[in-house]
Amino acid sequence: MVEHIPYLVTLHLIALILWMAGMLYLPRLFVYHAQVQPGSEADGKFKEMERGLIKALLNPAMIATFLTGILLIVAMPIYMKQGWLHTKLLLVLVLGGLHGMMSKYRKDFDRGQNARSEGFYRNLNLVPGILLVLIVWLVIMKPF
Repeated sequence: MVEHIPYLVTLHLIALILWMAGMLYLPRLFVYHAQVQPGSEADGKFKEMERGLIKALLNPAMIATFLTGILLIVAMPIYMKQGWLHTKLLLVLVLGGLHGMMSKYRKDFDRGQNARSEGFYRNLNLVPGILLVLIVWLVIMKPF
């Protein structure tokens, strides 16, 4: 299993980068979507873009990130004794919860029931980036 670790790390990083690309882009789409009239042509286009982003990129990338992360933990169980990994896992679960929230917001837009402002989505757009910075810092620095 040890000889596979570089491949797992590579796949994990690629999956994470793809997931984060979607997590940073989707709230930006919501910012613009919140500005258009429900039922308009632009509304339909945003719905199509958001649905495609979640189904073709976000969901598969998140699943791949989780699976490769689990395999890395299995391959290197020594890290389970280190606090930085527990904190990282907590932040990854928060990121997964945020993913779920954004999926719900997309469904609200799909049903024409968005109740949130573009300002809300502008602020939401900051959260995945902050989580990414903290996660990467923990992995590289291993502070505890």
